[in-house]
Amino acid sequence: MLAALSYPEIDPVIFQIGPFALRWYAVAYIAGLLIGWWLILRMLRQVSLWKNPPFAGKAPATADDIGDLFVWTMLGVIVGGRLGYDLFYGTVFCGLYSGRDCGDLPMGYLDNPLRLLADWHGGIPALRGMSFHGGLIGVVVAIVLFCKNRKLDLLKVGDLVACATPIGLFFGRIANFINGELWGKVTTSPFGMVFCNDTTQNTYGYCPAGLLPRHPSQLYEAFGEGILLFVLLQLAYRVFRLHEKPGLITGLFFAGYGLTRIAVEFFRDSESMIYGWFSMGMCLSLFMWLAAAWFVWTAAFKREKT
Repeated sequence: MLAALSYPEIDPVIFQIGPFALRWYAVAYIAGLLIGWWLILRMLRQVSLWKNPPFAGKAPATADDIGDLFVWTMLGVIVGGRLGYDLFYGTVFCGLYSGRDCGDLPMGYLDNPLRLLADWHGGIPALRGMSFHGGLIGVVVAIVLFCKNRKLDLLKVGDLVACATPIGLFFGRIANFINGELWGKVTTSPFGMVFCNDTTQNTYGYCPAGLLPRHPSQLYEAFGEGILLFVLLQLAYRVFRLHEKPGLITGLFFAGYGLTRIAVEFFRDSESMIYGWFSMGMCLSLFMWLAAAWFVWTAAFKREKT
């Protein structure tokens, strides 16, 4: 057998009382949102960030605004993430191509519409199938509606949320790693890991990833989409003050995530290959580059007006 790193023995379920089970995946979502909320509140209190135009000493939102926005974005992540999976993967991909996780989709949604909300196929009951790109769309819609309702500047608030989003991405990918899902391709590199432990075997009766070393692509994404992108956006905000051109930070986030996701897809054993090495994740990330171009263009041409 190829030499490989040891996959840790961590149960995806923290504890269970009767039918209620608290999972690391749920805790990761909550932790990402709460720490992101805390970071934004801290940034709002830093007067030096808002001393120059176009802010002129006034932060783009209040602490109360951000508290309310937290609820809107949480709903956006959950609803958008689930429906995005149903649309992008369960319907579009499974309807046009064939993936190993498609099963009877998309026709299965017609037989049992409740599967649009949660899918209990493939093992233990869980909310199965969340799309980052769908969650992102849900968050964008939530921010747009919230800013319109509160009469806040959309691009300024969007920049705040964008600089905190990598925190949630980091925790989400760590949760994927704990769940032993979204593993990478088989490799002989020293980073290879066999995604098999007692918990996995007890849950499924076997190890879905097999017994060969694979890239821990979840950790690659946690580093790139989480740590690296977070540092980049914080430097852009605090050192280069790019938030003074509203929309530019958001554009950097879209471009940075799209680049990182496409790069890691080459190591990830994607269940949604469209053609050759080109996956659904890559396809959706290309649209993020288009969005990034729009935000950068908007930031450049709004400068004279603000």
